[in-house]
Amino acid sequence: MIRLVVVDDQPLVRMGLRTLVEDEPDVTLAGEAGNGAEGLAVIRRERPDVVLMDIRMPVLDGIEALRRVVADPELSGTRVVMLTSFDLDDYVFDALRAGASGFLLKTAEPAHMLDAVRVVAAGEALLSPAVTRRVIARFAASPGAGRHPARRRLAALTEREREVVGWVAAGLSNDEIADRLVLSRATVRTHLSRAMAKTQARDRAQLVVFAYQDGLPIPG
Repeated sequence: MIRLVVVDDQPLVRMGLRTLVEDEPDVTLAGEAGNGAEGLAVIRRERPDVVLMDIRMPVLDGIEALRRVVADPELSGTRVVMLTSFDLDDYVFDALRAGASGFLLKTAEPAHMLDAVRVVAAGEALLSPAVTRRVIARFAASPGAGRHPARRRLAALTEREREVVGWVAAGLSNDEIADRLVLSRATVRTHLSRAMAKTQARDRAQLVVFAYQDGLPIPG
């Protein structure tokens, strides 16, 4: 069972997500909150698998709440997905730096929302790959986006690991990468696990940020 917490200052958004998961056999709403401070308290109490967190909130914004989640070793198993109303919201750059596992537009279809929760809980793919790719590309090209740390991290990867990471950055799932490279899904997962261990990436989203910062060739 995937345990979900929703943190958003809009009651209608929380109600919609609550209704969305009510009849799902594999997702349960473990808690909700209307600002970052309350959300952090709920997350620390419930230790959910996935958090859907609004970027802009009163009292404590989503970015700072995210930083505190990532910094807490007791929440190492919690993945945070940022909710945003804008597909190129500048705050998304800060979210990626802070360790978000991805982000999701509030305008997404309900089925996409549920798929997103399952995808992040399974660690299989980034969310909204086309939008994520544009935002990460902008982040990597922005002033002050240092490339040297990323280059040191990715230098340790084998050629195959770098190839797999490139396809992840292009937005492909493990199954799609396996088909492209004629590999088994287990082999793709192994390459990704090794790449994440070598780069000390918290999850796939952070690994993709490293790929863009390093200038790793991204398949078109």
